This record gives sequence, structure tokens and C-alpha cells, in this order.
Amino acid sequence: MAFGRLERAHASQPISDINMTPLIDVMLVLLVIFIVTAPLLASSLKLDLPQAKTASPSDEPAFIALALDAQGQLYVGERPVDAAELERAVREAAARDPQTEVRLRADRAVPYGRVAELIDVTQRAGLTRIGFVTEPAAPR
Repeated sequence: MAFGRLERAHASQPISDINMTPLIDVMLVLLVIFIVTAPLLASSLKLDLPQAKTASPSDEPAFIALALDAQGQLYVGERPVDAAELERAVREAAARDPQTEVRLRADRAVPYGRVAELIDVTQRAGLTRIGFVTEPAAPR
């Protein structure tokens, strides 16, 4: 029986491979940061929406988003507008597609009369599909 020698003939070679563990750790930390911050960047307009138990997101492709904040400022999407600009934007949306849905977000502090005026503007422009955006009610 032949046994090998106990001493090493060659010196150990240094490892020349890149250690991937720190790179993967950094990538996962960045991924978690992006996952946490992405929903915060979605809507920069802060409104105190009323809550409803039946609130659910809608996936309708053709819509125009209108908002009314607590100070009475009108918005089309995230852009502040005056009454004339709002009316023009709604008329343009109705001219493109009469089935365009209006997604109306109004702060709970806004008087109902202002919301009714906004609904009247959209209906005069020819848009009759109006959805009220709310927040889901907190579980009790």
C-alpha cells in the first residue's frame, strides 16, 4: 500500500475570486429601500380622504383624476388648476372618450356644495361616470 506524503509539496494559492456576499447584501438593502419608498412617491398630494368599508381599487384604463383639497384648491391629476382650466381639461377628456371615468378625491373637510359643483362641471362636459375615491376603513 502506498501512502501519500504528509507534508505539502506546493504552497497554498491565494483565492482570486470576488467575494459576492457583500455585493448581494448591498443589493438586498437597496431593494428593501426601494420597496418601502415606492408607495410614498405614488401620490404627493396629501388629502384626508373619508373611509368606506366597500372601498376597492379600480383598474379602468380611461379616467381623469380630479381632486379638491381642504383649502378649496382644484387639481387635475397632481397639477393645481383654476375653475376654467378644470372645465377645459374635463371637456377635452369627454371629447376624447365620452366613457372616461372621473375619479373624484375630495378632502373630508370640503363642504358638500363644493363637491356638488365639481360634479356639475363634469356632467355638463358630458362625463357621467363618476367614482368617489376613499380610503379603506381601519379594521376594528
